[in-house]
Amino acid sequence: MPKLKTHKAAAKRFSITGTGKIMRLRQGSSHLRRNKAKRTKRSYYEMFQISHADEKRIKQLIPYGC
Repeated sequence: MPKLKTHKAAAKRFSITGTGKIMRLRQGSSHLRRNKAKRTKRSYYEMFQISHADEKRIKQLIPYGC
């Protein structure tokens, strides 16, 4: 069986925890940031778990859990 290739863009955007959850950052963090409230900007640092519907698709893109 040949090696599977990792989708590099997906590997940069998602991280997999030790328990196997796929985590992501919020969208909209880099554009027009100076107009946003400090509290809103702080919320961009937090990682969120991806939805169950997207989990299978993302796991295929990152087969080795980069």
